[in-house]
Amino acid sequence: LMPSNSFRSLSLIFFSLWLYSTDSFLVISPSEPIVAMLGMDTVLPCHVSPAMSAENMELRWFRSEFSEAVYVYQDGMEQVGEQLVDFKGRAELVKDYITEGRVSVRIYSLRISDSGIYKCFFKKGSEFQEATLELKVIGLGSGPHVFMVGPEGTGIRLTCTGKRWFPQPEVQWKDAMGEKIPSLSEVETQDDDGLFQIEASLIVRDSSKREVSCSMKNPFFGQEQVETISIPESFFPRTSPWMTAFAVTFIILGIFLGAVVFLAWKERQEKKRAQEAQTEKEKESKDKAELLAYNLPDVKSFAVTLDPDTAHHNLILSENRKQVSLMGNAPQNCDASVRQGQGESETIFSVLGQNCFTTGRHYWEIEVNIGTEVGLEPRWAVGVCSDTAERDGWFVESPEKNFWVIAYNKEVLISRPESLSLRQHPQRIGVFLDLEDKDVSFYNMVDGSHIYSFTGITYGTLRPYLTSDFSQVTISRSVSSSPASGSGLMAQSLEPVSDSVSPSLSAPPPFMLCLSLSQK
Repeated sequence: LMPSNSFRSLSLIFFSLWLYSTDSFLVISPSEPIVAMLGMDTVLPCHVSPAMSAENMELRWFRSEFSEAVYVYQDGMEQVGEQLVDFKGRAELVKDYITEGRVSVRIYSLRISDSGIYKCFFKKGSEFQEATLELKVIGLGSGPHVFMVGPEGTGIRLTCTGKRWFPQPEVQWKDAMGEKIPSLSEVETQDDDGLFQIEASLIVRDSSKREVSCSMKNPFFGQEQVETISIPESFFPRTSPWMTAFAVTFIILGIFLGAVVFLAWKERQEKKRAQEAQTEKEKESKDKAELLAYNLPDVKSFAVTLDPDTAHHNLILSENRKQVSLMGNAPQNCDASVRQGQGESETIFSVLGQNCFTTGRHYWEIEVNIGTEVGLEPRWAVGVCSDTAERDGWFVESPEKNFWVIAYNKEVLISRPESLSLRQHPQRIGVFLDLEDKDVSFYNMVDGSHIYSFTGITYGTLRPYLTSDFSQVTISRSVSSSPASGSGLMAQSLEPVSDSVSPSLSAPPPFMLCLSLSQK
């Protein structure tokens, strides 16, 4: 078998012999781009194969279009009529070896616009061929030039500039050890000739990098130019220890203020939620009273009356058993029931209602007429208690002892274990007992405000509870969604005890209706 290289050589010989036997030929140009410097001269060579004289051929070098002639040779002379204006006076034919078919076009004073693709065209009789060339014009401009602009922040700003480069150069900063440093910014512009002007910036913050170089390299030609600058150590900004301490203090202060603001915000949110919960609680209590009147078909009137058998012997009950007051000569201290106060004991003149409640929802109103005798301190309490609550001897009116009451004592309204803050002293008090939801609520019927509510009542049987000490306490009206057990429950006396107390039930105060009837 014949080696492959020998086969190729024989093929080329046979092809050449075929060309010699005819007028056919090939045009051959450089396979690699022709690189030339801006402003210099260059040649665009082409030749025919097989070798033959090109003196009588038509030769043409042109750009992308046939009509864009760079140089035209025909009938043994130059034809300038078709030549582009940019190449007139800058292009000539080099024909030293034209008899061998080797010719070139020389272009003088290269410009950036000369870069690009060219074609050489050879024509002999009716036969013609062409080949393609590429010309790359490069510009190694001035620079780089490195300048120290001055201090900036905690470092030194450097600028590296270069002019009249083509194509755009590659810019690289390096330290004395050859380590690359990325540019902070790079700005490129092109002038009217298409040449690049470039400016690269860098901030050196490490005082150990006092020697910095800037290089610019042409990506085609590979030629690189470098300039180095040395930065005196004294030029680097020095950090004051006071500034460091101030920065640390400022950060700590910022964290502290942030924590204070967050805690204040959190406290406001908690107060807001508590207020919303209290408002919702009051609304629910009022809604209960509304539903009690309007939505329950079994709402019935009943009379809350007082049980004389449970009254303190110094109390006076009215004939209809709805009003209670203290005897005028009653002592302030006696051996009957006493209330445990803060470091002292007080006599309790109490009485229970004759009604006994085990289920349902019930509402009644209490009117208090405080005495005006000089030197006397009026006291009263209203609410409910268990029928088994201990009222003999020393006792405390508290939920733990099965008392759910509010009390007026020494010009302070108390609901154990806390004192209550009211807009005004209540003279008419609404008591709403809801045994289904296990709570009891108190309302000031003068201004319609909610006073207090006890929730989670544990009970067996509950009874109305009153105390009177230098005050006159009156049960003015009552209504129920479920009759209570006990005597006198369905008495018809829902009229006020006196004209000064309230109007008749047929035209009750608007809020009394809303409160006493707001129940599910």
